[in-house]
Amino acid sequence: MSSNDLKLKAHLLRRAGFGASPKELDQVSDKSYEDIVEDLLHPDRAEEINMDYIKRYNPELRYPDTHPLHAGFWIWRMINTKKPLEEKIALFWHHVFATAWYKGEHTPSQIEQIETFRRNGLSNIKQILNDLAKDPAMNYWLDNCENHSDQPNENWGRELLELFSMGVGNYTEEDIKQASRAFTGWTFEQPLPLYPYGNYETKFVFDESDHDFGEKTFLGRTGDFNGEDIIDIICEERATALFICRHLYNFFVEDEPQIPAWSIEPPRNPEAIDQMIDVLMSNDGEMVPLLRFVFNSEFFKDSMYKKVKNPCELIAGTLKLTGTYGIMPKQGEEVGKLYGIGSVMGQALMNPPTVEGWHTGHEWIDGGTLNERVNFAVNQFNDMSVPGLSDIISRLGDRVKASELLDKCLDIIGPFELGKQAYDALSEYAEAVGDLDLTNEASIEQNNEYIARMVQLILSTREYQFA
Repeated sequence: MSSNDLKLKAHLLRRAGFGASPKELDQVSDKSYEDIVEDLLHPDRAEEINMDYIKRYNPELRYPDTHPLHAGFWIWRMINTKKPLEEKIALFWHHVFATAWYKGEHTPSQIEQIETFRRNGLSNIKQILNDLAKDPAMNYWLDNCENHSDQPNENWGRELLELFSMGVGNYTEEDIKQASRAFTGWTFEQPLPLYPYGNYETKFVFDESDHDFGEKTFLGRTGDFNGEDIIDIICEERATALFICRHLYNFFVEDEPQIPAWSIEPPRNPEAIDQMIDVLMSNDGEMVPLLRFVFNSEFFKDSMYKKVKNPCELIAGTLKLTGTYGIMPKQGEEVGKLYGIGSVMGQALMNPPTVEGWHTGHEWIDGGTLNERVNFAVNQFNDMSVPGLSDIISRLGDRVKASELLDKCLDIIGPFELGKQAYDALSEYAEAVGDLDLTNEASIEQNNEYIARMVQLILSTREYQFA
């Protein structure tokens, strides 16, 4: 396999998943790029994670009351899943349909919402929006439980149009009111009280007695519409396809301006967006044909390092490289702390800051979060015993010339490239280290430290912040 083929496969696995360890890249080395795409698009081909492993060492996961632990466990799944696109698409929809724990403080509904995204995130837009409209966490988050036939609440109807489907400028205030009427009576079963046994699950309820069955006019159409009818109409609009495709492009391909600017700033690649819209609409809103088109497109293949890693991508990708947090957890290993690591980098899973979600791209990085990101990546290789370091050392061979050390490490870690300034600086370190004989028992400890330091220097570069 050529170096370019390997780089392209690594790029695909970073974007459609959370990166790949050297061993994981070995496993796809004989597969074509197109076959890897198909495997990603069909997660049913891969085996499920045996949950008994992780629950054995984290028994609190059997109880739905510990939001940070379950959010951290999601990152653990990102690291260990054999179905990376399933987790990635769940993260994508969690970003687009941002719902936070801090309002309802009801962890079971948050867990179930993410499970819904995981289960149906690769279906079609109509199914996904209907699932969302019936989701108890969203229902409470945007007050549709307070949307009554005699006193409509427009919060859900407004955000459905503004932030979840069509975007600003493609509907009127009257459309918001009419849509809100259609969703009256869509509520949820009040869960049992929290105390003394903890949170109980809830489910969607349609209260027919509280639904407005009157005639409604929405986006120029008139009828006795209910919520599903409203979603049907929304999904026929090109504006909806544009909005969803721009989100997908921003998440999987290249950093776009932030959502509030979309009504005045055109897409970075209008031609690519137009092609994506045509694919989505010609396939009745199905996600798999759209993602197949994107991953096989030239604009996707040419987008290496055009997207700042979100914290989950940085954390999961780095821990894949170290080989820690594997499928067999160590005694006392707490997956909950992964939630805290992401939070200090600006991405508290299941607890986004607003209904708008997280600002992406360079807004992931400021003076504080950049320091956290770099320190996290570098600190993972402070421990010389991490499995990933041993794997890197074994892949270097018996002897490594000073002129080869940096390039070999870049190939194993990525493979990825450094800019000239970073490459020259790290080359100076390699020259200072000199040639390494990894068979010499007398110097093996020192040589391993040299290699670990090279890995840390690579992970501290600006380039490592990009996917």
